[in-house]
Amino acid sequence: MADGSGAVISLISRSPLDLTLPVLVSSAGERARLRFLEFFAAQIRNPNTRRAYARAVSDFLSWCADFGVTELTGVTPLHVATWIEFSGRTLSAPSVKQALAALRHLFDWLVTGQVLTLNPAASVRGPAHSARVGKTPVLEAAEARALLDSIDVSSPAGLRDRALIALMVFSFARIGAALTMRVEDVFVQNRRLWVRLREKGGKQHVMPCHHTLEDYLHAYLDGTGLAGEPKGWLFRTIQRGTGQLSERRLEQSDAHAMVRRRAKAAGIETAIGNHTFRATGVTAYLKNGGTLENAAAMANHASTRTTQLYDRRREDISLDEVERIRV
Repeated sequence: MADGSGAVISLISRSPLDLTLPVLVSSAGERARLRFLEFFAAQIRNPNTRRAYARAVSDFLSWCADFGVTELTGVTPLHVATWIEFSGRTLSAPSVKQALAALRHLFDWLVTGQVLTLNPAASVRGPAHSARVGKTPVLEAAEARALLDSIDVSSPAGLRDRALIALMVFSFARIGAALTMRVEDVFVQNRRLWVRLREKGGKQHVMPCHHTLEDYLHAYLDGTGLAGEPKGWLFRTIQRGTGQLSERRLEQSDAHAMVRRRAKAAGIETAIGNHTFRATGVTAYLKNGGTLENAAAMANHASTRTTQLYDRRREDISLDEVERIRV
């Protein structure tokens, strides 16, 4: 590519963005190409959001090209509305709303960059969706305890897995924040162990450790020798053949496979995921007299409405009521 966007694409191809220009963008000229790439490089910092937005935008623009749209300026609100309608047949309402948000933000960026004159997604309404209770599976306190106790900690992998699961349960840590921790993010303050988490939006959050988590983290750091590597990743992959920790950070997909494997070995049939432990910790805290406001602060939620999605105390009430149906 002879124009200036070629150098930018070459640069981005070496970064974690991993973007491919849709046909309608690549044929729209240098300004459109650069503006499109800048949107994902400069406006979307969260890698998970970036991947989701890139997938939604790519799917939509490919659909438009297949539908007969030949130019980016030819995309209309009718195209967006039709695609949203079709997407709702196979995707959940939250996924469709996220896809529509991706289109709105991208087209806004293209309008302010004078690539387009109007945002074709601005007037399109997404599907109605309201959630008072989250869908993430939650473990009972006894199940979580059984899972932690079932892990063989005679190896670095066992020490790591127990510490990671306990971190999510006892500090309400998101898996993304947990896996980006460095060894130095576990530190002593006021004679207690604390953890430092970097949450969404670059917000830093510190939490004192529950005594059980403190024991597990000490055992992990001392048992693997990580205490002497403050700048290294806290949770790492296991080297093949050696059983020792590598220098590579554990990825979310690896962590998901690990928790599913550990749950199966512990005899837990619930289809759990990485976020299960955050919800499990919040629910256990509230069941034992904790307040919703403090749970929100501990989970670093901006609103208690978000924390309520993790509160599953009502499920126990519902089960008790169902058992009253005697026939």
